[in-house]
Amino acid sequence: MSRFVFFVFTLFATLFSQWALAVPVSSTSSSSNSTSPVLEKRVDHHGRGTWFEVGLGNCGKWSVDSDKIVAIAKSRYDENNGANCGQWVSITDQKNGRHAYALILDSCQSCGRQDLDMSPSLFKQFEPLSIGELNIEWNFMPKGWHP
Repeated sequence: MSRFVFFVFTLFATLFSQWALAVPVSSTSSSSNSTSPVLEKRVDHHGRGTWFEVGLGNCGKWSVDSDKIVAIAKSRYDENNGANCGQWVSITDQKNGRHAYALILDSCQSCGRQDLDMSPSLFKQFEPLSIGELNIEWNFMPKGWHP
């Protein structure tokens, strides 16, 4: 009898544990021909948004001030060996609610872990350059995604 109870308990535990697993979602990337599912986990970061004069970024690409790019904290860049290069982020200005997407092409030595340094044209989508600093909320978009 105890084996039967153990079997039933194990069966139900296995079935219920499946509901707690991450659910695959389809990739919406138009740059990827892959239809395999990806797991998506969104983490919102709250930090400081500043701007910088762009050029040759740490990701090895040249940019100009009119490009919509960001530099992530050097500590974050180093932690994953630059794996976020070419990944898009979603940014929202906490003061006015304005939103934009930007491409990671550089790292920022003076940025805190939750901060982003923005190209001038990207920063201007939120506020004039004379403001200098914004309170932002941002998150990584899934790898391969682009607007």
